Amino acid sequence: MYRIIFTISFILASLMAAAQQTRRWTLRECVDYALENNITVKQQDVTRRQNEVELSTARNSRLPDLNASASQNWSFGRGLTSENTYSNQNTSNTSFSLGTSVPLFTGFRIPRTIELNRLNLEAATADLAKARDDVSVQVAQAYVQILYDMELRDVAARQIQIDSMQVARLREMFRTGKASGVEVAQQEATLAQSRLTHTQADNDCRLALLSLAQLLELPTPEGFDIVRPDTSRITVGTAVVLPLPDEIYREAMAFKPEIKAEMYRLKSADMNIKVAKSALWPTLSLSAGLGSNFYQTSGFDAESFGRQMRNNFSQYIGLSLNVPIFNRFATRNSIRTARLNREAQTLQLDNVKKTLYKEIQQAYYNAVAAGAQYESSTEAARSSKAAFDLMAAKYEYGKANITEFNEAKNNWLKAESDLARAKYEYMYDTSLIDFYRGRQLDF
Repeated sequence: MYRIIFTISFILASLMAAAQQTRRWTLRECVDYALENNITVKQQDVTRRQNEVELSTARNSRLPDLNASASQNWSFGRGLTSENTYSNQNTSNTSFSLGTSVPLFTGFRIPRTIELNRLNLEAATADLAKARDDVSVQVAQAYVQILYDMELRDVAARQIQIDSMQVARLREMFRTGKASGVEVAQQEATLAQSRLTHTQADNDCRLALLSLAQLLELPTPEGFDIVRPDTSRITVGTAVVLPLPDEIYREAMAFKPEIKAEMYRLKSADMNIKVAKSALWPTLSLSAGLGSNFYQTSGFDAESFGRQMRNNFSQYIGLSLNVPIFNRFATRNSIRTARLNREAQTLQLDNVKKTLYKEIQQAYYNAVAAGAQYESSTEAARSSKAAFDLMAAKYEYGKANITEFNEAKNNWLKAESDLARAKYEYMYDTSLIDFYRGRQLDF
């Protein structure tokens, strides 16, 4: 007796521990986790930070540079001595120098390059936002697929429950001689098929959970589950007025990151033309430095290192002007290339705008179609359920056979499956429209 109680207690404790380990995630939690851990988003963030470094490099190009150098040379054989004569003697020379240069005028290349890198950084930031949006949509799609698979699994479970009751009923009728063995065998086969359908639905649900877990970069799908949203508040028909595609498009144009990214790149293309034109201007730079040398010739007494370094100490300052005259048409071709790049970027911006408008159109008409399908599926499910209840009552009183009963049952369960698909498609499509209007993707 004690052994049985201990075994039952152990099983219950194990089940409770397993239940506690399973965490149910909302769509918002899934999206937030994916945005923090998705590799594509991280890669895009690295690209953005690289653009930050490039902008910093461009800004620092205005600063003067500073370089120090030291050299030691040995000369063997005939060479020039300190007395300005040639002899076969070994000499050594030690020199130190410190120099700096400052760009005074570069044909506006530096400020234009800074602005170019700033625009590139803005485009990379918008690309990061676009990557986050893409991941959010992918997570929502995977989430809806799980919800749909769960509904199908529930429908399959109800089918098993109904078929199990009918098998038990027919077996009892067979025992009393009111049903044939063929009828019992047929219903048992129907029950076996229902169990197979449930197994397939359960497998589909597990695979859908695995896909979402992989999208979230979870180490394992074990203990991962989702929260079913409350779908009782879904309203369709005249109660819901969806904005037209043109209205949604106007709203999306103001903030969608893919549009912003291409607009920044168009401005970058304009700035690239100006950078290329900078090569037509002369450049002026300032340089300054100081240095000293130490000489020593074999066979001659040399002054000490410190004295020579003091006596040979020198300074210099100078200006350097570079005027471009002819560089084999390289500058002209660079300007042409920059203009062609701008033309290509204009086409790219137009293409992205058209793609966004097509996506919004698709989402709008999908939502309209899903709403109509949801209304008709709701009515169809209601009618199929009523028809099944009537057929079940007729079957209980012997006014219908098992074939008619199963047909009514299958019609009802198919209507329930169609309703589940229409419900989640409508919920996703309307949420996607809100997403295009700048709201969070949530159910």
